[in-house]
Amino acid sequence: MPRQSPRRPHAQTRTHTHPVDELLPIPRLALYGFQHVLAFYAAAVIVPVLLGNALGLSRQELVHLINADLLTCGVASIIQALGFWKVGARLPLVQGVTFTAVSPMIAIGTGAGGGTAGLLVVYGAVITAGMATFLFAPLFSKLVKYFPPVVIGTILTIIGITLIPVALQDAAGGAHLIGTPAYGDPKNLAYALGTLLFILAVARIGKPFLSSLAVLLGLVVGTAVAWLFGDADFAAVGESDWFGVTTPFHYGMPRFELLPIVAMLVVVLITMVETTGDVYAIGEITRKRVDADTVARALRADGAATVLGGVLNSFPYVAFAENIGLVRMSKVMSRYVVVAAGVFMVVLGLLPKAGSLVASVPHPVLGGAAVSMFGIVAAVGVQILGKADLREERNTLILAVSLGAALLPTTVAPFFDRMPDDLRAVLDSGITLGALTAITLNLLFNVFTRRTTTEIDWDGVGEDEAPEAEFGAHPAR
Repeated sequence: MPRQSPRRPHAQTRTHTHPVDELLPIPRLALYGFQHVLAFYAAAVIVPVLLGNALGLSRQELVHLINADLLTCGVASIIQALGFWKVGARLPLVQGVTFTAVSPMIAIGTGAGGGTAGLLVVYGAVITAGMATFLFAPLFSKLVKYFPPVVIGTILTIIGITLIPVALQDAAGGAHLIGTPAYGDPKNLAYALGTLLFILAVARIGKPFLSSLAVLLGLVVGTAVAWLFGDADFAAVGESDWFGVTTPFHYGMPRFELLPIVAMLVVVLITMVETTGDVYAIGEITRKRVDADTVARALRADGAATVLGGVLNSFPYVAFAENIGLVRMSKVMSRYVVVAAGVFMVVLGLLPKAGSLVASVPHPVLGGAAVSMFGIVAAVGVQILGKADLREERNTLILAVSLGAALLPTTVAPFFDRMPDDLRAVLDSGITLGALTAITLNLLFNVFTRRTTTEIDWDGVGEDEAPEAEFGAHPAR
């Protein structure tokens, strides 16, 4: 008996350790962590590549952008999963650059003259928006009711629809070829279509884990085929250093301009809703209790990571739904697995050769992969819109007018060319313009009139939906 008494508390401690807080053996941590990196990698690097290409950055600048992104992704994931003080949800959430920011950042950067000069204005807006997210986090849970499915679904649909043309531009050969015979060359379209068809084939016939890697495999195979035909050049990979550290404010001190900051505040407002959904989704999957304090800690981590991104030459961060699906599929719920994945990403971010390899992916291959990724974003938006009563005229008008506003910058570009540069940075983005329209119309039609609306059902999140669809709905009481 005396021998058993010291064992009993130990046994109880182990028995009551939640799977989220379980520290696995190092070999398993490494294996499962690397699995998260594979599922996350393609989506992680596509944002800096698209932005760098749109702003006309040199290859060396683009490589630095990719490495800075991977490094900050790793640090952000560690902060979110491990947590400190009141920062970090302490849940298995992998952090990555949000797609929501792509179009607004391109608009801000090009409006500021493109190149590294444009990046400085982007980083000023990113740092300010990150600070606002951190400070605003505790209050945000009280405002979730102002983002019903008709708003969230509309915004996500707009994000997908407005980003698809960016992907198609790469499929045609890239923005740098516009005005030349090579732009829209059938060979470019063949690479893009071949990559897309390969991704669809893997998703259709592959096992669940293989399907989760479909985009990454499509980029690898598409690039390999382009190399065989002499259309992919890896010479710069050999010239790149093996080790390199991204330095704060590598491109210069950020420029803080009012209207670009406003545009980025709209972006982080959307990503705060997205992170809230992701937190409740992972809580449902792991059976870990999630409350307003958990959401606030997750949002503070987003804000801290976004500020860090602006300092280390990266972008706004959000929890990645792709990896939430992987947690559900693998049933490995330990948050320390995400910490291990973060360590892997930090290591990759210190290897310029890895960034140079990504920069070598031909534009058409990248465009073919991006079409599928951005199309999925739009599809998730349509799925969430299914939770809204679109037979109600006011909801229909919110969707219709917001879609029209979102398409304005891409269909009537000369209209925005005549605007002041600062104002253009806000309005010349379909995502920002469409999101502002949806939020404003919902306030006018549903909030200020005190009408009963449909809200997001956080309790039902992740129960019966696909991994990417984090939102359900129930009638407001």
